[in-house]
Amino acid sequence: MPFLERSQRFWQRVTEGAATQQLWAQFRADAHATYKFYAADTDLTRKERESRIRWSFRIVRALIWAMAMKLSPGRRVLFLISLVLLFFPDISYSDEDTHFSTEGFRFFGGAGFLILLALELADRVTMKRDLEIAREIQGWLMPAEPPVVPGVDIAFATRPQNTVAGDYYDAFFRPALPGEQPRLLLVVADVAGKSIPAALVMATLQASLRTLSALPGSLLDLVARFNDYACAQNQGGRRFSTAFLAELEPATGHLTWINAGHNWPILRRSSGAIERLETGGLPLGISKVRRYECGETTLVQGDLLVIFTDGLVEAENAREEEFDEPRMLQSLASSPGPAKEVLTHLMSAVDAFVGATRQHDDITCLVLRKL
Repeated sequence: MPFLERSQRFWQRVTEGAATQQLWAQFRADAHATYKFYAADTDLTRKERESRIRWSFRIVRALIWAMAMKLSPGRRVLFLISLVLLFFPDISYSDEDTHFSTEGFRFFGGAGFLILLALELADRVTMKRDLEIAREIQGWLMPAEPPVVPGVDIAFATRPQNTVAGDYYDAFFRPALPGEQPRLLLVVADVAGKSIPAALVMATLQASLRTLSALPGSLLDLVARFNDYACAQNQGGRRFSTAFLAELEPATGHLTWINAGHNWPILRRSSGAIERLETGGLPLGISKVRRYECGETTLVQGDLLVIFTDGLVEAENAREEEFDEPRMLQSLASSPGPAKEVLTHLMSAVDAFVGATRQHDDITCLVLRKL
């Protein structure tokens, strides 16, 4: 096989078919996110009368130390020794009885970094495999497809920030008592925190909501019980959750909702008027004493309800600008089709705005249109 062909195949395998521009954009996004990660543990402010060279040296030193402190003690020692051997190869010490020099040891510095990379990569691959299993389990807890409801069109999507998410969405019918209209329960929630801790709390909340929703009672009763459970589980006071819960009677379009500290959902009327569903109370899991209020409205043909988590409107681009609500409203106004098309258009607008910037929070969105 010619050398050029082998080189092309090798490059294709390494890059997985990505163009050079995509690779560079991905590297810049990763470098920026990594810098922010380590910079959070350092003081980057420039002191009064501090020269630029001295300030730059202090930042580099602080970032290197921040990286070292993220490692285990054994790997930290290997990191520091390799750093010295690689960048300071001419250190020597001698007295009457002893002579020591690092001359010619630069190779061992590079080898030390390679060993450290292999150790960290093994940990990352193992954790990634465990996270993929956790993601699969989490997928079982939330519906893959929206329920088929006469007179209502529903679509939803979620994107975890790091394999597993603390966001939760659901849409299912509550058991109806004799003489009652069937009630479709809509839920979008956001547990404080990210990744595995938030995902574990989300799983317990999902299980409890499914159980509590089977009990007779109004939406206020359901949320009160749900909040009591969340408070009982929130022993440290940090694992609360914002949530928006609503009950819809598909035949009449009557919508009852409670907003527990969540982002205000957008109700875009068929006329183009915008309403925000604010009525509710505190996030779940904060206080058993505070009570919730219930809001009511009626959906008519063409009305669009958009329920989302803060990861959507707070998505940032490379300039650290947020996608924000005005851009979301602009996207909704330019997509009058079915719920799935509206959702696809909205998520595409977020992607175009963010570009290659790494996602910093979970994004979940539920779209409902009254037919």
